[in-house]
Amino acid sequence: MTHVVHELGIDVRPLSGYTGAEVHGVDLSRDLDDQTVAEIRSALLRWKVVFFRGQSIGHAEQIAFAAKFGELTAAHPYEDTPPDGFPQILPIDSRRYEAKFGTRKVTYDNGWHTDVTALVNPPAGSILRADIVPPYGGDTAWTNLVAAYEGLPAPLQSLADQLRARHSFGGNRRLFAADSDYARRVAAEPLVAIHPVVRVHPESGERALFVSPSFTAGENEIIGFSSRQSRRLLELFYEEVSRPEYTVRFRWQPGDVAFWDNRATAHLGPSDLGHLDFDRVLYRVTLVGDIPVGVDGKQSELITGQPFLAN
Repeated sequence: MTHVVHELGIDVRPLSGYTGAEVHGVDLSRDLDDQTVAEIRSALLRWKVVFFRGQSIGHAEQIAFAAKFGELTAAHPYEDTPPDGFPQILPIDSRRYEAKFGTRKVTYDNGWHTDVTALVNPPAGSILRADIVPPYGGDTAWTNLVAAYEGLPAPLQSLADQLRARHSFGGNRRLFAADSDYARRVAAEPLVAIHPVVRVHPESGERALFVSPSFTAGENEIIGFSSRQSRRLLELFYEEVSRPEYTVRFRWQPGDVAFWDNRATAHLGPSDLGHLDFDRVLYRVTLVGDIPVGVDGKQSELITGQPFLAN
C-alpha cells in the first residue's frame, strides 16, 4: 500500500484506486494548526473522502474540527430536534427513525445520493462521526463523481456538459411514510433546484457528474427532455456513477470519522441491517456550500426553498 507521509507526520493511506484514504497521525480532539488543515484539505481534494480512525471526540470537538474547513450549516433543512445545545448536529440514529419517519430505518437514505442537492447551494462537505455501530453490517460506500464524468465516452461527456436537471427533496416517497409528520413538513416547505448535470469544482476545476439518484428521481428531471428520454439519460449517468471501480466501502468502528467532499462524491448508506436488531448511531455536520456552476459558467437556479447558510 502506498503511504504519503507529510512533513508534520500526517500519513495518508489510499484505500482504492480512485476514492478514499485514511489519514493517520491526526488527533481531532486537538486544535489543528493551519499546515495540518491544509494537508487534510489537499488529501480530501485528491481522494474525495478521508477517514480518521478511533477518534475520541464528542459534538463540540466535531464542530470545532469542521469549522477549520468552512462555516457550518444547521443540522438539516428539515431537522427540528438536534441534540440540545448543538443545532449543527444531525443524528443518524436508528433509535429515533420510526417516530420521525413512520417506518423503521437504520439510516437516513438507502440510495446513492449527494447530500441535499435539492438546495440551490448543497453542502460543500459533510463530516460523519460513528458512536454506536453494529457488530457487522452497516458499511457506507462512496463514489467519485469526477471519475464517473471522466469515464463517460467523449460524445456523452459533451452532451452532459450541456444538460441541467431538477433536484427535489422527497420526490421519492420510499424515503419516509407519506402520512408521517416529516412528509407533511417536506410538502409544506419543498426544496427544488435546477443544477448543471456537470458541475465544475470550485477549488480543483475538475468536472463532476452531478446527478443524485435520490434527488433526481421524478419525471422530466432532465430539462428539455420527455420523461422517457430523461429516465434513459439518467440511467446512463447512474450506471456510470455506481461503477464499483470508482467506489470505496468503509467499515465503521466507534470513534471513526469520515469527511467527504460533497461537490465531488455520492454515497450509499447501508441496506443490510433492516432484518437485524442492531442500533446504529452516527452524527453528521455539514459545511455551507457555494452555488454550483456548470461548464457554460451558469449557476444553478433556485426554484423553491432558500439557500442553506451558516447556522
